Amino acid sequence: MKKLFSYIVIAVLVSSCGIYSFSGTSIQPDVKTITIPYVEYTALRVNPSLSNDLTEALKEKYRKLPRLEEVDVDGDLELVCTVTGYDVKATAVTANEMASQNRLTVTVKVEFSNRKYPEDDVNSNYSAYEDFDATMSLDAVEAGLCETIIEKLVEDIFNATVAQW
Repeated sequence: MKKLFSYIVIAVLVSSCGIYSFSGTSIQPDVKTITIPYVEYTALRVNPSLSNDLTEALKEKYRKLPRLEEVDVDGDLELVCTVTGYDVKATAVTANEMASQNRLTVTVKVEFSNRKYPEDDVNSNYSAYEDFDATMSLDAVEAGLCETIIEKLVEDIFNATVAQW
């Protein structure tokens, strides 16, 4: 019983400090809003749905934080992302010098601003990739690859901005 009481006290103390939460984020208690504009697309190779899919995935991820309200402009936090790369390259070659494996790589430039705590700002590039069999066309596998790549990118961006890992 003493042990259980000790755990409860520690849990209350840790969660009440406002900086650490059990969701793994480290958002200060006075930060209440976030702005996530539509993800811009500047990559040379075009994927017409990637910007929208990435925007929605980012909004969904940050929406799960109970203390943050999404606003259209002037949020305490602002996450501006641009898809700067969308490339397919061969990663494995057969003895006949034919590609046996291809890799789709998506690169995103991230500008994260914390208006209340500018020391937490992040300006960086993030890339994620998925490999696919060269016998498959990109059109045939693109949707599934992009879904997995978006999940990886969102997790990396989230960890770098509000989880600060």
